[in-house]
Amino acid sequence: MIPEFAVLGHPNEGKSSVVSTLTEDDQIRVSRIPGETLVSRSYTVAIDGEKLIRFVDTPGFQVPQQTLAWFKKYDGDPGQIIECFIDTFQNDSFYFDECELLAPLSKGAGIIYVVDGSRPVRQDDLAEMEILRLTGRPRMAVINSKTNTKDYTADWKQEFRKQFNSIRVFNSNTANFMDRILMLESLKSIDQEWEPMLARVIQAFKADWQKRNQMACNIIIKAMEASLSFSISKKVKQGADPEQIQQELTHKYQEHIKKIETLMFKKIRLLFKHNVFEYQLPDYSILLHDLFSKQTWELLGLTKEQLATAGAIIGGTFGAVIDTAAAGITFGIFTAIGSVIGAGSAVLSGKKMLGRKKAGFLRLGGDITRLGPSKNLQFLYVLLDRALIYYSHIINRPHGKRDASVINQAGPDGKKGLTAGFTSAQRSVCARYFKATTGRALFKGFKQEKSLHPFEALIESILANISGT
Repeated sequence: MIPEFAVLGHPNEGKSSVVSTLTEDDQIRVSRIPGETLVSRSYTVAIDGEKLIRFVDTPGFQVPQQTLAWFKKYDGDPGQIIECFIDTFQNDSFYFDECELLAPLSKGAGIIYVVDGSRPVRQDDLAEMEILRLTGRPRMAVINSKTNTKDYTADWKQEFRKQFNSIRVFNSNTANFMDRILMLESLKSIDQEWEPMLARVIQAFKADWQKRNQMACNIIIKAMEASLSFSISKKVKQGADPEQIQQELTHKYQEHIKKIETLMFKKIRLLFKHNVFEYQLPDYSILLHDLFSKQTWELLGLTKEQLATAGAIIGGTFGAVIDTAAAGITFGIFTAIGSVIGAGSAVLSGKKMLGRKKAGFLRLGGDITRLGPSKNLQFLYVLLDRALIYYSHIINRPHGKRDASVINQAGPDGKKGLTAGFTSAQRSVCARYFKATTGRALFKGFKQEKSLHPFEALIESILANISGT
């Protein structure tokens, strides 16, 4: 047996949206049109194949005044009032919706009564509350404010205190993971017998979220490694146009990195159960800019001063890259890539490969031009910022919400990402990871592995901080 709750209320109060958010099911039909839910539908939350809790989305009350009149006249066994009502009216189309929404209660479900806190309390609402009180089922009232224009929360709470075991404000358009957990914590108070079951559900939800964060961390790191270590080369035939070759390599380099990022985004989206065919980014999102665009590099990553400090860890010729990356976007020989390749790129042009073999290449003759891996530390921060921003979009978008959420990230000097707010210690971890991933240490294994653990711990802590867990 698992705990089950019927989500009840007047039409168009946000019941389906609440169910969608609580169950992390964005395929539940949510509409602004009243009466879209015609029959009760059950949605069970399962983790690793184990069923934990069930929510029932129900039609809205249609004739609460008439239903309440019948309830008040009923003089039979109070414990059988729901069953008696359904037996009496199950073939009466006038009471179809009321029979449908009360059916889960007859099977032992608890009540989550949802109202729109942006509108005033009406007589029909008072009738619905009294009907639910007379059912004798454990019940919670949820105020789901659908707009920010008006707020009647205080009035609703005053009425709810007369009729319900627990009251909670739960906005399904803004609720995140911790809001869901707090909702479950509140449900524990409506019936002492359900406390152990709900405590177990809460524990399972938290463990699952931690597991998903660890998996998201792994997804991000794998994408970072693939992007930072990537290089592309081309055999140069005698008489070939060097500029054309450079443009071709630049295009292929960019497209490969973009594919890595797109796949990372998709994996994160599915990991957090956003299964809608095409997830639309909010109109304001920096992610709508191309990864290699000037706007992206101006708005994400570190400031020039932060790069200079972090770059000291790498040493060598890194100083030349800082000016390219931080003092605006400099477009050099690889115009389209700009600062990603810039002065710090590993571009080998004219290196003779006659009669020799090299790892990753067939036997070649003539000159080889290679692009990458990027030696620009800013590349790491831009990639990481975009990954963290996308993660924020996904975990902060309730499954019951059907329009864009507003998430603002801002760092020093107008930077819009998270990395500009890193401490010097965090930037040190990133710089060492970058050096190991883009350098020869990647192939030696030991140094790369040594730098990976601190970077992995850093990403996990950031994800936990973003999600509030």
